[in-house]
Amino acid sequence: MSTLYDITLRISYRYESPAGANRTLLRMLPMTRADQQLISGFVSTGPEPDFRRDGSDFFGNATTEIAHDSPLSEIAFRFTGRVRRSAGSQPLDLSCGLEQLSAELSAIRSISPGSPHHFLGDSDRVRHEPDIAAFAHDLVQPGMSTLNAVQAVSRAVHAHMAFDPKATEVTTAPAQAFRDQRGVCQDFSHITISALRALGIPAGYVSGFLRTIPPPGKKRLEGADAMHAWVQAWCGAELGWVQIDPTNDMMVGADHILVAIGRDYSDVAPVKGSLRSTGSHTTEHQVDVISVG
Repeated sequence: MSTLYDITLRISYRYESPAGANRTLLRMLPMTRADQQLISGFVSTGPEPDFRRDGSDFFGNATTEIAHDSPLSEIAFRFTGRVRRSAGSQPLDLSCGLEQLSAELSAIRSISPGSPHHFLGDSDRVRHEPDIAAFAHDLVQPGMSTLNAVQAVSRAVHAHMAFDPKATEVTTAPAQAFRDQRGVCQDFSHITISALRALGIPAGYVSGFLRTIPPPGKKRLEGADAMHAWVQAWCGAELGWVQIDPTNDMMVGADHILVAIGRDYSDVAPVKGSLRSTGSHTTEHQVDVISVG
């Protein structure tokens, strides 16, 4: 069983003073994989760029490089497209025991983009944090499978944290969000990744979209959806990668549409770049995810 989604993402910026020499890398195009198909879609920019190149990064995420040579007072990036997402099934626990995971990792010789070795050590946004590591180790029980450990960490992070869009910024460190016990999906995911890596479980960051379902009798709000984040974890050679959403305390399913995978947010940021500017700027982020069958 699968679901079709029509998706619109718009990220816009307005500058107090015109900004020049803009160079931007976009990761906004949903991926195609076994459980998801990008049927149609395009990333556009307003105004039109002076340079554009579409490609992919090391992890296979679709990228769009753009440049504007003229000063800009505002700029908008937009994705519109249709995605088919398979429902899939909840994974059987074919994972190895957590105590055996290190040996299974040692047997993996590949350093291809999907290799678990890329997702085990420190990365730009996720470092070893003693408090988070202690939190994770307190959850481990003798004989626990790797999948059970992943689920226990996700469940504990969900219980520890309160969702609060005003509590953190995109640059907030996982340790700070963990101490404050508040944050958004980026914080939930970074904390979970840090905890899993502390247990020796390779873990990465997944960005994408999540269909939100309004309460019964309530009208769906345009732009109410937002880009979402969750976690992938490697559970041994037989089970491989699983994806889990600690913000919502659930395994990833048909309502999650994948855009990019990386070690942390730095690898998957939808808009990343540089420009010359003075003064302040404002930004607006809107996502609509509509089920069409």
